[in-house]
Amino acid sequence: MRILVTGGAGFLGSHLIDRLMEQGHEVICLDNFFTGHKRNILKWMDSPYFEVVRHDITEPIRLEVDRIYHLACPASPVHYQYNPVKTVKTSVLGTLNMLGLAKRVKARFLLASTSEVYGDPTVHPQTEDYRGNVNPIGIRACYDEGKRIAETLTFDYHRQNNVDVRVIRIFNTYGPRMQEHDGRVVSNFIVQALRGIPLTVYGDGSQTRSFCYASDLIDGMMRLMENEEHIGPVNIGNPDEYTILELAQTIQKLVNPDVEIQFAPLPQDDPKQRQPDITRAKEWLGWTPKVALEDGLKRTIEDFRQRLAAK
Repeated sequence: MRILVTGGAGFLGSHLIDRLMEQGHEVICLDNFFTGHKRNILKWMDSPYFEVVRHDITEPIRLEVDRIYHLACPASPVHYQYNPVKTVKTSVLGTLNMLGLAKRVKARFLLASTSEVYGDPTVHPQTEDYRGNVNPIGIRACYDEGKRIAETLTFDYHRQNNVDVRVIRIFNTYGPRMQEHDGRVVSNFIVQALRGIPLTVYGDGSQTRSFCYASDLIDGMMRLMENEEHIGPVNIGNPDEYTILELAQTIQKLVNPDVEIQFAPLPQDDPKQRQPDITRAKEWLGWTPKVALEDGLKRTIEDFRQRLAAK
């Protein structure tokens, strides 16, 4: 098939492109390179079945494709809070443009949504039926509410224009190619440990997250795209729950047992608990994550170590 991946030079987009290229598809990578990087897709640059287009999805584009994986949007607080208005435009105008394209060329469209649509949840773990607890005027709202309206648009295009859509909600994901300075907890801890500086834990570290390895996430995403029965939304994440302090201690042990852990005040609207209920993913897609946290962290640490050494 001819497949478009928006945000294809980013962390998850590039892993998805690897899998699609290995399956023999023709792939178009669309990216404005705000958070994406050419090094992530370098190995495909000479392939006749791969092309990269530098383009901002807040502007329309005309292409002929069979599938659209819509991943383009800065996804870490450092990046999405850098220009919050632009983040909202990316989620709203970008999703409108991609849905319009899907409608015109009759492509199947998958929205990479997020567990952030649940906000700071009052139910635990979160099922897809939970409607969330989001602060619409908080500093994270540009991303949280942006993705909520992206889901709205996706389902409205499906109902009103019969566009073939899929929606996944991504929970915390980690792996090689994460940006070193994206402010996410895994990359923060790994970079701090490799540099021998104290690991910064916000609050008392009792807040919990569930960490899914990139290859597992991409597997779930592709399964939903090719599922003929269900459109979603479907939670894709690892239900194993860890406190932030446990994560810090694990990375400390794997990288540098001598490095200290220090505590800092909790940021505004930081969710206290985040854990996916993946019943739908299991029943609809036959999907469960396979990579254990420590195994995934070892691979991620090795990738970071090589990149930091190169710099």
